[in-house]
Amino acid sequence: MKPPPATLSSQQARDFWFGRINYEQRVPQPADLKLDRMRTLLERLGDPQRRLRIIHIAGSKGKGSTSAMLAAILRRAGYRTGLFTSPHLCCVEERIQVDGTPISADELTTLLNAVWQTVADCANPQAKLTPTFFEVATALGFLHFVRRRVDVAVMEVGLGGRFDSTNVCMPEIALITSISLDHTRQLGDRLASIAMEKAGIVKTGVPAISGATAPEPRQVIERICRERRAPLRQLGIDFEYAYEPGEITAQDAPVLVRPARVQVSTHRRKFPVMPVGLLGEHQAANAAVAVACVERLQEGGWHVPDEALAWGLANVSWPARLEIVRRRPLTVLDCAHNVASAEALVQTLRASLPAGRRLLVFACSEDKDVAGIFRVLAPEFAHAFLTRYGNNPRSCSPEELRELMRRSGDIPCTLSPNAAAAWQAAQAMAEPHDLVCITGSVFLAGELRPLLVGETTAAGH
Repeated sequence: MKPPPATLSSQQARDFWFGRINYEQRVPQPADLKLDRMRTLLERLGDPQRRLRIIHIAGSKGKGSTSAMLAAILRRAGYRTGLFTSPHLCCVEERIQVDGTPISADELTTLLNAVWQTVADCANPQAKLTPTFFEVATALGFLHFVRRRVDVAVMEVGLGGRFDSTNVCMPEIALITSISLDHTRQLGDRLASIAMEKAGIVKTGVPAISGATAPEPRQVIERICRERRAPLRQLGIDFEYAYEPGEITAQDAPVLVRPARVQVSTHRRKFPVMPVGLLGEHQAANAAVAVACVERLQEGGWHVPDEALAWGLANVSWPARLEIVRRRPLTVLDCAHNVASAEALVQTLRASLPAGRRLLVFACSEDKDVAGIFRVLAPEFAHAFLTRYGNNPRSCSPEELRELMRRSGDIPCTLSPNAAAAWQAAQAMAEPHDLVCITGSVFLAGELRPLLVGETTAAGH
């Protein structure tokens, strides 16, 4: 038998990683979600998470945007800032960034070798380690941030919170952006049960910020914070915001006529009116959570001037969130994958983008409330191009989508075998002043974004 290599090549390292169980491609059962493997893996890697100052962010929607806002703000304030997010759009390196730069392929290979060696060293069958894809990703993030000596790491939860792999850290502050129905098979089908999972990131005595405003999840979050003696500040109680929608025009070149703006008020002060680089009132709510977090950090001695706060909100980069990627036809790329995010998308289309005929390109994972999403989206669109993505086996078939569309708000549909064909069909039908909206999943957005903006994905996985 050929002995194993002393070190893995780049491709072998990625094969090791992508060969792990991946709950982004296979729906986990509640019993699959646990922290024992993660704690054991990190202990054998030297517990890198204990050497980091961390801001930990959970939520049903908005956690990625809020993470990106905070990373931009803290970077502008002079802090060397790590950002861990998931899933990725186009290449896996996007998940782990320092000061806006993704981890390099060579750095990734080096760290994957460290994880692989740690797993391989478990010769005792009783001590065998079988980390999942996301557990390996989380370990890579912690290791990279320690090696790059970041001042602060902004860590986005992958799924839920209580049993998420990131929930092995002791953060400086815990953020919960919003609570809505999503991942109901794993987290429960009531807002209270979902709130309990998200609030699982709250640690004893650690400050918490919540953007959840509905009474049911708010009560759960308040109770958990009270039990854990975690000082809590909440949107709508301790801080609030005023929002001015941005406006996009569909002329020969899409022009941002007016940027979205937000003004956040807390018990301590009223912040100046600030532009927000992401469209939609839901992004203003995310910005308010980020501002409340910054204020709490300032009280703890962090130096984050108003200029850094304003710059970070205005210049945040978070692709495929109501992103204008084409003109004539005006094309919007988004990741709305549950009813709440679909409602936010529709609200923003009405408030900020030109009226007229709208065409929908849609694909979604089979475990989502597709019928509920269609009830929100169908009245807004003249025609739907239903497809599937090829980068994740959870994709719902176009035929299933058509049946759900018929039940939920029947509009004319075209079925396409793949995402590129759906985009091409929509482009062929669209007039120059129409609007094409691509949404339903981060996997659909990731598959189409390189085609739409002329990027190329990384080689391999």
